[in-house]
Amino acid sequence: MTPVKMPSIPNLKLGRLADLKLGGRPGADVVGLDVQPGLIAAVKARVNGSILAERAAAMPLGSDVVREGEVVDQDALSEALRELFAENQLGKRVRVGIANQRTVMRTLELPPVTDRKELAAVVRFQAQDQVPMPLNSAVLDFHPLGIIDTPAGPRQRVVLVAAQRDMVEKLLAALRGAGLTPEGIDLSAFALIRSLHHRVEDQEGRVLYLNVDGLTNLAIADGTICRFTRVVGGGLESMAGEIAERRGIAVEQARTLLNGVDLSAPAVEPATIALAKPEAASESPQPDASAEPDVALSPEDHEAREIAMGYSETIAAAIQAREPGSQPATPDSDADVRAVLENGVREISGEVRNSLDFYRSQEEGGQVSHVVLSGAALDLPGFAEALQASLGFEVRSDSVGVADAGLAGKVSTNRLSVAAGLACEEAPR
Repeated sequence: MTPVKMPSIPNLKLGRLADLKLGGRPGADVVGLDVQPGLIAAVKARVNGSILAERAAAMPLGSDVVREGEVVDQDALSEALRELFAENQLGKRVRVGIANQRTVMRTLELPPVTDRKELAAVVRFQAQDQVPMPLNSAVLDFHPLGIIDTPAGPRQRVVLVAAQRDMVEKLLAALRGAGLTPEGIDLSAFALIRSLHHRVEDQEGRVLYLNVDGLTNLAIADGTICRFTRVVGGGLESMAGEIAERRGIAVEQARTLLNGVDLSAPAVEPATIALAKPEAASESPQPDASAEPDVALSPEDHEAREIAMGYSETIAAAIQAREPGSQPATPDSDADVRAVLENGVREISGEVRNSLDFYRSQEEGGQVSHVVLSGAALDLPGFAEALQASLGFEVRSDSVGVADAGLAGKVSTNRLSVAAGLACEEAPR
């Protein structure tokens, strides 16, 4: 795809941002790099009927390195990337994905123009009305999708993508600080479609791709052509952040707690907690008339007491109330962690429904046949089923294939779909 060159970012293109047509070969030795909240993943892929991860590596990121899809700590990201690529002996040429609220995709219908330079001028003129950011502070790219017949006559359909320049430059600076050579930038949503598209789905209509990982990325595709994309929520990283805040623990610990939840298992009702002072180990205490008597609370009363006391005091009371000799209990057997995850599923499904409603209201909008779910959410038992129940239509789980079966034991293949799609410029035949 011929780039729209931007003087302040030399030798860079928003590589094949919308060119998702079938066919073609990926660039040799280019590593796809997915940078998101809480995670970096790198994949060297090959195409053999489908996109397969040939080599892959992933590393957790600190909670303040990337936030809502944007680089916050440039130096920390450079250091993590340098370590990841050195330890796994990956090539230094990378194509990186972006997914955040500071990117825009629009589909334009323009007069038929065959000359590329003329079309670029027309697109840039139209972009002034279509892109909600000053063009002098944006990086632009476009791809013509072909001529279509409309009631107004033949029109050239073009996909336009714009990204805030400062956001892009900060990401590129972090890559270069790690000694990497950026070959191009792509929307993560486009890479997701390339990675997970199956030709049989072309007969089923439009498909909604949903990658629930550090953040939640949504794309609606007609075949391999992206029709709509949106970052719809904070994903698992924001859930981990909520747990960390509630419990007063590190986000890394909260991620571990979140990964231990099994939504397919029946929920455990919170046990009745006796808020009483423990007996002394050496002798029985004398009755104290001023002491508050033991009180057995129902779940409803306990919830009201918890709100009044504050979270940390409630946990302390629960630990005090355990039977002598028993092990310290986790609060409500981690029922609070499950509650955060269940609420997260509801929020994601609500955002998906809102996005579908908006998409259907647009010209050329329509129904989708099903959802293809990918990302770290697939590592959580019962997540796909819970999302399907909340959405009310079919959710299919999918992940990128691997060329080496041993790779599956080294890194979660559920988290490689975006990076694998970035490693390939086009969808396979």
